Amino acid sequence: DFDEQTSGLQPADLVIVAGRPSMGKTTFAMNLAEHAAIKNKEPVAVFSMEMPADALAMRMLSSLGQIDQHRLRTGRLNDDDWPRLTSAIALLNEASLFIDDTPALSPTELRARARRLKREHGLSLIVIDYIQLMQASNSGENRATEISEISRSLKALAKELDVPVIALSQLNRSLEQRPNKRPIMSDLRESGAIEQDADVIVFIYRDEVYNEDSADKGKAEIIIGKQRNGPIGTVALTFQGKYTRFENFAINHYDDYGE
Repeated sequence: DFDEQTSGLQPADLVIVAGRPSMGKTTFAMNLAEHAAIKNKEPVAVFSMEMPADALAMRMLSSLGQIDQHRLRTGRLNDDDWPRLTSAIALLNEASLFIDDTPALSPTELRARARRLKREHGLSLIVIDYIQLMQASNSGENRATEISEISRSLKALAKELDVPVIALSQLNRSLEQRPNKRPIMSDLRESGAIEQDADVIVFIYRDEVYNEDSADKGKAEIIIGKQRNGPIGTVALTFQGKYTRFENFAINHYDDYGE
């Protein structure tokens, strides 16, 4: 459903996936990476500055095999889990998925690594988790200026390598002061030039993170706040936390207007 609303990921696009902690940004981005690497058999690079590579691989096995991630982590698998795990491992082994978990990369280091992967393996998608953990070369300036430099460099990288770059962004906690905590475009404004540089901006909102007895348990709103060449609006997905994956949801609400 998200693919339908965005007509897939376009080469040279900078796609920002933003949200507060625990909303599922990493899960969402990794689901897109899985789709590209496993379903479409395309080479994908993931720069994970928050989570170590083995933890990400564990999440992907949980998602691909639909195995409860707690059972997977503790090794308490039941009889049904084993064949699923075996086939998930086989899928992951065949995929051209490159995970680099070096912390605090600068735009220059990240570009050098991405260029090398592109040269050696070809690349169809780059995922970066997440912008605020990158190190700007002009450290010492204010954070908004640093983030602007990083986001500009990521857009330049997408254009140079002609692949979509999905960059995750942490939103400021100030939005939690509002009664309606759904993220809006102005929540990104503190983050320098992200809003200008991005071709697509997606916010993730799950009501159950704030309201335990939410009527929308298990539902995630993928809010498309900006799309240079397409409609904006909200796509509802089902969030399956135990499998770290998003699935299509029955009913969707599209607003068919672009910028």
